Amino acid sequence: MWIFSSADNSKCPFFIWNQWCLYYAAVVCLLFSHVKTDDVCPPTCICARDSGTVTCRDGEDTEVPGDIPEWTSTLILKGRNISTLHRGAFMVNGTEMEITILSLSYNGIQTIEPYAFLGLPRLHLLDLSHNQLESISARAFHGLLELRSLYLNYSFLPSATAQLSNALTTQSLRNLHRLELAGNRLKSIPLERLDIYNLHALVLINNSIENIGGANISELYQQRRIRVYLSLNPFRCNCELEAFYYWLKNSSMCPDSGRLLCREPEAKRGIPVEMLRGEDVDCVNENLEAVSYVFLGIVLALIGVVFLMVLYLNRRGIKRWLNNIREACRDQMEVYHYRYEQDSDPRLANVAV
Repeated sequence: MWIFSSADNSKCPFFIWNQWCLYYAAVVCLLFSHVKTDDVCPPTCICARDSGTVTCRDGEDTEVPGDIPEWTSTLILKGRNISTLHRGAFMVNGTEMEITILSLSYNGIQTIEPYAFLGLPRLHLLDLSHNQLESISARAFHGLLELRSLYLNYSFLPSATAQLSNALTTQSLRNLHRLELAGNRLKSIPLERLDIYNLHALVLINNSIENIGGANISELYQQRRIRVYLSLNPFRCNCELEAFYYWLKNSSMCPDSGRLLCREPEAKRGIPVEMLRGEDVDCVNENLEAVSYVFLGIVLALIGVVFLMVLYLNRRGIKRWLNNIREACRDQMEVYHYRYEQDSDPRLANVAV
């Protein structure tokens, strides 16, 4: 029988084995925690590490998943219930991510707060189509210096369209190449504060644009490489469309120009804008024609006034002349009556008696 003293416990084989077990458990825990951070896929999501894609569809989550793997390059969130994109919504533990493609369509997003996409410095494509934006901060896209494509189709409610031009600033989107704003009921091109020198494609189909002003046309003339898509807009084909009409005729910057149709006036409905005649949009001729009609009306009015004044000044003579005509007519009628009585048949007079 072996008896060990307390001084010999450190040399006990059983005690040494326990120490090795503790070391092994610590290493396993560290490895497991590392795998959880980098490799574990968020719940309700599908991850494909080979392509760097994480897809999360149809959930009741109201926030962006907070455990997105660090290797993610493409993140697709669709059919969720994310009403608000808060500041730094895509930062994981305060660190930046390598995401280059981010799709957030059909999520019911209503509000985008300032710096919502902070932590995505390498993002190239952002899709926010088919949401219900009511409010968008002027600094919503701040920090997306590498963004090339921005899709905002069918995303804005009327209350948010006025905020759009403030959000599309050079400071946030200096390298933007493609901007899509289809189906947002826009009435004008939101270029007031957008530096379009790097913009190659501007999609504005199916909006409420009736005309493009001369200021925007002047900017477009300076950007030869930009392509503007404008079909399915209700253009008002009057003389105010003159600058836009000649821009369509003299440039190839609108690839769908053949599909631009007049909505008003009724006589020109359905006519392609580029098929109009020059006089249809000639403001000078239209103004001259309007002036000529006004001048003709004034002349006729003056003639009428002169005629009435002549009648008024000669009212007594006219009255005397009318009386003379009446007397002459009466005398003449009496002569005819007398002759009728003299020439009548006597037999008719006997019958009458």
